[in-house]
Amino acid sequence: MIMHHYPVKILLRIDWSEMDLFGHVNNVAYFKYIQASRVNYWELTGLAASFDQTKIGPILLSTSCQFIKPLFYPGNIIVEAGISFMKNTSFGIHHRILNEQSELCAEANDVIVNFDFNRQEKTTISASFREAVRKIEGRDIPNDK
Repeated sequence: MIMHHYPVKILLRIDWSEMDLFGHVNNVAYFKYIQASRVNYWELTGLAASFDQTKIGPILLSTSCQFIKPLFYPGNIIVEAGISFMKNTSFGIHHRILNEQSELCAEANDVIVNFDFNRQEKTTISASFREAVRKIEGRDIPNDK
């Protein structure tokens, strides 16, 4: 079993508009929460700011979510995130969505590619991004090539 580490956390409010016909949060909203967590992680590493200057940055290759327990309005959630792997041109973020009772409600996995938008091709992950991740995670992420 892979052990995950979640150094980045974001608190989000559940909106009434996210409810579905059955009285719980619709599955589409979970992907919105995951996106907020992903972008928060990117901002903390400096990827968002770096993109403005270089037009090199992250692009989402895939995302998946395992729904475990329903969420309800009103309420708040915490989305935790940590890097699950890093290769030469891609990396993964693992997310956990917790309700106000700290119960696990969903787990998600993103695969992100470092992309040069000028050349329209993937490119090697920079040393500065790897260092930012190391500082955030408090650990070295091995390069899985």
